[in-house]
Amino acid sequence: MHTQKIIVSALLLAATSTVALADPGMSFTDRAQVISSTPIYEQVNEPHRECWTETVGGEYRSEGRSYGGAILGGLVGGLLGNTVGQGNGRTAAAAVGAVTGAMVGDNISNRDSYGYQPRQVERCRVQNNYRQVVSGYNVVYRYRGRDFTTTLPYDPGNTLNLNVSATVAQNQGNNW
Repeated sequence: MHTQKIIVSALLLAATSTVALADPGMSFTDRAQVISSTPIYEQVNEPHRECWTETVGGEYRSEGRSYGGAILGGLVGGLLGNTVGQGNGRTAAAAVGAVTGAMVGDNISNRDSYGYQPRQVERCRVQNNYRQVVSGYNVVYRYRGRDFTTTLPYDPGNTLNLNVSATVAQNQGNNW
C-alpha cells in the first residue's frame, strides 16, 4: 500500500509539473485596498527674462566746433551796425554789431555740439520662478493581509488593480 501512495504521489507531481511547464506564469487580476497615497513633490524652476530701459546720467559731448555761424553772424551784425549812426559812431556801431552778431551766430550754430546728453540703456535680469509639481505618488496597499509599497505616476484611489501571477515553488525536499 505504501508503494501505491508513492506511485500516486509521483503521478500527481508529474501531472502538476507538466501543467506548470505548460503555463509557467498563470496570472489573474485581483484588487487590493489602498492604505495611503502620498504625493511626491518636485521643485521646478521656470525662469523668465525681464528687460527695461533706463535713462542714465549725461555724458559730456563735445564735437568739432563750426565757425561758419560766427563768421556769418559777424557779417550780418556789422552790416546792421553800419546802418546806425554817422561818422565814427557808425564805425563803432558796425564793430559792436559785428562782435554781437559773431557771438549770436556761434551760439546758434554750435548749440548742439557740446554739453551733457542723457543716454538710454537697456537692462535685463533673469527672474527665477520656482513652483512645486506632483511627480508621482507613494502608495501603500494591503493584499491578503500583507502591506506592500510602490510608486505610481497617478493617485490610484481607494483600490488598486493587481496583476497576480502564480508559479510552482521549488520543493526543498520531499515531505510526503
